[in-house]
Amino acid sequence: MRKIQSLTLALSLLALPCSLYAQEQMSVTTTETAGTISELGQDTIVVRSETSSSPMRYSSTQSTTYVDETGTPVSVETVKSGLPVTVYYTRDGNRLVADKVVVRKTTTTTTEAPIHTEKQTRTTTATESR
Repeated sequence: MRKIQSLTLALSLLALPCSLYAQEQMSVTTTETAGTISELGQDTIVVRSETSSSPMRYSSTQSTTYVDETGTPVSVETVKSGLPVTVYYTRDGNRLVADKVVVRKTTTTTTEAPIHTEKQTRTTTATESR
């Protein structure tokens, strides 16, 4: 009888999944700011908005995308100083990292309300533990 109980216990343990998955949740805040490009470097975008006395400096990376108002990708070579843009960015320590730059056809006027929104998204990743 003890052998049958031991065998049953061993088989039920084998039936358990070999790996357990733990879920880790990270919170990422994406912010957008509208303004006009005042300086554009290899990995820097400086935008002056009507609402701030000092320009906002963003880092651009290889994953920064440049699109027009319809979402169609535009060449980074066409982006230049003086263009109206909306920059979607995340904060990485003290750096503001541009995720997406939307090149707009029209400029904002001082009578329009400034665009500055924050959206919190939750990313869930599965990690394998053994």
